[in-house]
Amino acid sequence: MKGIIFASLLSIASAFAPTLLTQTRVGSSLDAMSQSVPFLTAPKGTKGWVGDVEFDPIGFTEWFDMKWLREAEIKHGRVSMLAALGFWQQQYVTLPGMTPVADSNLAPSVVGASAMLQIIVWMGVLEFWTNKGNVTMETMFKDPKRIPGDLGFDPLGLASGKSKEEMERMQLRELKNGRLAMLAIGGMIHHNW
Repeated sequence: MKGIIFASLLSIASAFAPTLLTQTRVGSSLDAMSQSVPFLTAPKGTKGWVGDVEFDPIGFTEWFDMKWLREAEIKHGRVSMLAALGFWQQQYVTLPGMTPVADSNLAPSVVGASAMLQIIVWMGVLEFWTNKGNVTMETMFKDPKRIPGDLGFDPLGLASGKSKEEMERMQLRELKNGRLAMLAIGGMIHHNW
């Protein structure tokens, strides 16, 4: 009986004893770790894109075209920048013919459904027009020269005369401001909810 008790105590104690690892891991470029999430491997689909911080923990770049993902990120960022500005300014400026509201979340109910539907319809028309009728993920980038987010609309000439490095710097600024605005408008809406 003493021998069984001693053996069981020995097995319990050995469970907590440190073990010596004999396997060594050889690193390669295939399993490089991500800069932004160091415990995950770096995604391969984001390499070479402006603003790449190797952040794709879910692996969207493995399933979807990176051009389509970048186009979506830029569009959502631009809309969020406008939304954040509109959310803030409506507290101080009331358009003629509109009723002022203290809570920005109530502003859509003041203008009514028809005004909100007009925005949705015209954004759909703009989307159809800028993509020349190719609005699905499969057909949006048939033209290999099409650059995500580049609508050819630059009335102030901000892109003219810029080097490639200067353009990439401006694109990075737009991406970072768009990413911040997406977080900001979500926080603004939930703050007033």
